[in-house]
Amino acid sequence: MAKPNFGFEKRQRELEKKRKKEEKLQRKLDRKNPPSDDETVTPGEGET
Repeated sequence: MAKPNFGFEKRQRELEKKRKKEEKLQRKLDRKNPPSDDETVTPGEGET
């Protein structure tokens, strides 16, 4: 019978925690700085 690979499981848990932490930070930043209309391209811009 194969042994459980605890190192792999631990690494997966760490990656999941890191991903969730980054998502939470991004949501926090999005709330702090709501997207502005300056980022949208207005007609006439970029046309040559």
